[in-house]
Amino acid sequence: MSLNNLERRALIGLAMLYATRMLGLFMVLPVLSLYGLDLEGANSANLGLALGIYGITQAVLQIPFGAASDRFGRKPMILIGLLVFCLGSVIAALSDNVIGLVVGRALQGSGAISSVVLALLADYTRETERSKAMAVIGAVIGGSFVLAVMLGPWIAQLAGLNGLFWFTACLALLGLLVVFLLPPVPPLQQHPERQVRSDLVKTVFADSNVLVLSLGIFFLHMTMTALFVALPVILVARGFVAAELGSIYAPVMILAFLGMAPMMMAAEKRSAHIRYLRFAASFIFVALLAIGLVPSGAATAMSLLLFFVGFNFIEATLPSLLSRKVDPSRRGTAMGVFATAQFLGAALGGIAGGLLFVDQNIGLIVALGIGAQLIWIVLLTVVKPVIKADAKTA
Repeated sequence: MSLNNLERRALIGLAMLYATRMLGLFMVLPVLSLYGLDLEGANSANLGLALGIYGITQAVLQIPFGAASDRFGRKPMILIGLLVFCLGSVIAALSDNVIGLVVGRALQGSGAISSVVLALLADYTRETERSKAMAVIGAVIGGSFVLAVMLGPWIAQLAGLNGLFWFTACLALLGLLVVFLLPPVPPLQQHPERQVRSDLVKTVFADSNVLVLSLGIFFLHMTMTALFVALPVILVARGFVAAELGSIYAPVMILAFLGMAPMMMAAEKRSAHIRYLRFAASFIFVALLAIGLVPSGAATAMSLLLFFVGFNFIEATLPSLLSRKVDPSRRGTAMGVFATAQFLGAALGGIAGGLLFVDQNIGLIVALGIGAQLIWIVLLTVVKPVIKADAKTA
């Protein structure tokens, strides 16, 4: 079977919606700690808070937004979320002090529509085609992250940090247009595999697979966000020009995205996901160690390439692996726990990175990331390899 016309139209529209949303969130990562220093009252600690606070509001509001969409409809809640995100972007764009920036970032995260968009995609698609549609959305999220890290420095150089937030506000408005152009929603269906059930949370937390894989995404985003608190400043200190950071990130992100593809294919072909997750975490470990010990611009760029090969592989593999390791009746709840861990990791990474980045010394941030990856490599021993029976339940 293949996607019918309604499913294709819906998938294209929701993929565009996801792309505009992810671009708006991620473009600030590679520039905030550098350009934000010009704001009144700014320092590494409160810029780290501004970087990570969207994760707190995302984690708190994902489930309430999803529950509200069951009652009031998917499209109305998506529109509300985009308007809140747009408001946050405007507040951040108009701010000349760090307090306004933090408030704006918190509001950006409050437009927590990711779970609603996925639920709407489930409403549009037949069960036989749903996994294929979800895979497309996953690829869009990964591609959006790569594109955002490339575009952010260029837009900030041309228009400043305020201009970057105006651009994200425009992306939110574009998202509103996409929602209005979506085809009519079929009669609301309930998909147990997408629902978060409070009565199953305790059972899900008792599942070692859910716990370890959720800790993996938590540590991954904590490490990445903490690193980005320091990275733009460190790159400039190591010889790169702020205006040219986009030219550094672009080849790194493209090559890293291409570099993880052979790992993905090998892991799937050999059913060796756990082994390759350890490899990827080891890449991040080695990359962080090199960033901390070798104060060279060229070495830092090469280390970033290795870091993002590992990061992209783990980011793409964990959701799929988790969906295979839990019973379909608990899948929605497990994915809710997983998504919450992801956003909390980003929040803690921003806050911790800001507090640890003292006197432009990246050593403590490197130690945090290395420690997190070592812990997770050990914890992965409790997750059993994927077998054919797992794939059948995915």
